Amino acid sequence: MFKSSNQIRQEFIDFFRQRGHSFVPSSSLVPAEDPTLLFANAGMNQFKDVFLGVGSREYNRAANTQKCIRAGGKHNDLEDVGYDTYHHTFFEMLGNWSFGDYFKAEAIAWAWELLTGVWGLPAERLHVTVFEGDASEGLAADDEAAELWRTTTDIDPSHIHRGNKKDNFWEMGETGPCGPCSEIHIDLTDDLSGGPLVNAGDARVIEIWNLVFMQFNRDASGKLTPLPARHVDTGMGFERIAAVLQGVKSNYDSDVFGYLFDAIREITGSRPYGRKLEDMTDTAYRVVADHIRTLTFALTDGALPSNEGRGYVLRRILRRAARFGRQYLNTGGEEFLYKLVPPIVHEMGEVFPELRANPKRVAETIREEEASFNKTLDRGIALFEAEADRATKAGGTELGGEVAFELYATYGFPVDLTQLMARERSLTVDMEGYDTAMARHRELSSSAASAFKATHVAGLPPTDDTARYDTGEIQADVQGWVVGDRFVTDGTLSAGDQAALVLDRTSFYAESGGQVGDAGRITTATGVFAVRDTQRTGNCVLHVGVVESGTIQPRTSATLAVDPSRRDTMRNHTATHLLHWALRGVLGEHVSQAGSVVDPERLRFDFTHPKAVTAEDLAEIERRVNAVILDDEIVGVNLIPLDQAKAIPGVRAMFGEKYPDPVRVISVGSDNPLEQTTHLVSAEFCGGTHLARTSQAGLFKIVTEESVAKGVRRITALTGRAAVAEVQAMDAALRETTGLLRAPAEQIPARVSALQDEIKTLKKKLASGGGSPAGGLDALVQSAQTVGPARVVVGELAGAGVEQLRQAVDQIRQKCGEQTATLVAGVEDGKVTLVAAVSQTLIDAHGLKAGDWVRHVAPIVGGGGGGKPQMAQAGGKDPAKLAEALQAASEWVRAKLA
Repeated sequence: MFKSSNQIRQEFIDFFRQRGHSFVPSSSLVPAEDPTLLFANAGMNQFKDVFLGVGSREYNRAANTQKCIRAGGKHNDLEDVGYDTYHHTFFEMLGNWSFGDYFKAEAIAWAWELLTGVWGLPAERLHVTVFEGDASEGLAADDEAAELWRTTTDIDPSHIHRGNKKDNFWEMGETGPCGPCSEIHIDLTDDLSGGPLVNAGDARVIEIWNLVFMQFNRDASGKLTPLPARHVDTGMGFERIAAVLQGVKSNYDSDVFGYLFDAIREITGSRPYGRKLEDMTDTAYRVVADHIRTLTFALTDGALPSNEGRGYVLRRILRRAARFGRQYLNTGGEEFLYKLVPPIVHEMGEVFPELRANPKRVAETIREEEASFNKTLDRGIALFEAEADRATKAGGTELGGEVAFELYATYGFPVDLTQLMARERSLTVDMEGYDTAMARHRELSSSAASAFKATHVAGLPPTDDTARYDTGEIQADVQGWVVGDRFVTDGTLSAGDQAALVLDRTSFYAESGGQVGDAGRITTATGVFAVRDTQRTGNCVLHVGVVESGTIQPRTSATLAVDPSRRDTMRNHTATHLLHWALRGVLGEHVSQAGSVVDPERLRFDFTHPKAVTAEDLAEIERRVNAVILDDEIVGVNLIPLDQAKAIPGVRAMFGEKYPDPVRVISVGSDNPLEQTTHLVSAEFCGGTHLARTSQAGLFKIVTEESVAKGVRRITALTGRAAVAEVQAMDAALRETTGLLRAPAEQIPARVSALQDEIKTLKKKLASGGGSPAGGLDALVQSAQTVGPARVVVGELAGAGVEQLRQAVDQIRQKCGEQTATLVAGVEDGKVTLVAAVSQTLIDAHGLKAGDWVRHVAPIVGGGGGGKPQMAQAGGKDPAKLAEALQAASEWVRAKLA
């Protein structure tokens, strides 16, 4: 009987519920408390703190289906998607877990029972692998698992295979929990001859379930240490098991994707999906279906396309899908991906109800991003095809790095998209010639973790932080400290030593929910420890800082004093809630929080909104916040059962956050938000520190409003003393301006506008030849130097804009001869423009390229750029360093020509 994918998912969950497992909903794809991950990439992510022994749950057995993305970092399947039957960037991971409860015997027996007993898979088609050991790591073979497979199941003993560390030792990343694993594979060959194909990368014999026996933690040095307790972590690819149980050869042939293929056909008018691996139209079907699932789920969970980190991964995925749609599904240049969001929400909204929260926002974000890319996609493809044809006709096998850079800089093609297109033409890309700035994008997670996030330190004791909202001094005991990735409980810290103190209790607030960690001092009988930051890992609070004087020793009593700057943090945090309330009131109910940072200096609030906020709206938002501050409203703090809290009218929660039950509710205007008759301004789930009354914020002042991503704006604002200082500085600047212009304050805008018009008139006159900088050009020609066979001109052309600089390099070449290398600069409106030109003879003889030249120089003036070998252009924002940049330009070209 045919089993639908929804039936398969439910049967898995029910099987483990019947065996004492708690169902735990999938965590967000955006890991809220793990800076080492771009996306959740395995079911165990949300339980990592339990495996490390620094967190706990109210259950010791769990099961769920976890949303996963593997398209960046260690686990990256992006390039395989579309070209085979089983790789995905987004997939569901069915899993069951034991936290220090059952271990290998139960995990193996239950896996076999579900597969062969409940689902009826033929035992003769199943093969398993166990870890063969690794002498270099000092790891023994997993003979226990091999014996359990022989004794607790009826598997053919010849179907038990030994696997190496690569295949049978599971690691979440470069660091973290890990252990030997036992994989279950299914032989899909017609004659059951697939035994030799286990772990051979052949789609006829694929892994369907991985049973991981979590025993170790790998630290940053690569060292393995035993975890505080042994755990089970299993993962079954939902899409794969659905294909197997539905009797199809490809994940994409199951009902998991069938409805999407129907939608793609209807939207694009393409021919039906044909299930062929070598057909590019079918490949496009698979790419688009996979990628739109990734985008829909990731955007729902709060991620957004951008130029770095996880946002860059999403941008690559979207552009890859758009390119396949344009070239192979006949989309005609129209945006189409966003139209696939509703079918996904309809099909999967019951299992993942968060999809139903705001599908229109998700679709609109995808549409805008695709529209932006579509503007240049055709021209970029045309450039690529022309350059690929040129390389092929010349007998080459490589696409130039300059071309790859131009496709990125001008047409928005990520370099891996260019490589993919090149591969389709049997070409490679010259990565050495590719701009070095792209290396920053390829290292997607290099800046994700701060210098002191002790995420992977196992065995840390819990900290009682119930006093984290107190402002007075408290007493605590020093239990030890973390240095690097080790927890130290003996020895001494001396003056100047940096560490993270671990105490039995604390009044310091650990960074959470956008609020920075507290600073302050910890004083013992022998020394003083200056706390610079406070972080949480699991149930342990880390006081990060340096020994200011004396020594610190474990098992000693300490006095904790939080820095008074916490008061400023409280002002900014309460004002953040008021800002959120005012934004929704002025701009509309579509506004939702997309991130925040609250520290003693300022508050920063990211929110969803499709366009820049007008000056009038900003003024109204600011007025509303200050009105509530002046009204001296009470700020209520209550612990409320989660179900009741969710029913509070207008209550706000940060999407993707996991809230405890009961949840802490901050209510402005009421000390009890459950009383419907009270005056309630704002109510939010929040664990941060807050004022007692709004008047304590003093003054609220918006200082900037800007874009941070498609559909996301950012407001930075000040409160209290910082806001007063900002207003005073603005007043001083206005007074100085009125003095310089000899006009009262109310006339300043008109006077500045008149001056701007005058400057524009003068620039137009200059551009048309009236006052042409010919004298400057003549001086540059006279300064030309002979270096080898070339004439080299490097210098500034005062007052020249980009068009004049381009004309200047042509005139210099005419005056100095064919073998000329020129780089000229101009400053306009506080920005630097660089234009370089190199003759073809110098390119051929010396490899001197204009694009390389400006890319070498531009970073000095705080910019970047590029172009072709013959001519290139760059910009910068630091005119003060122009002389330094021109000196570097001279030295670089001399070295090339020497």
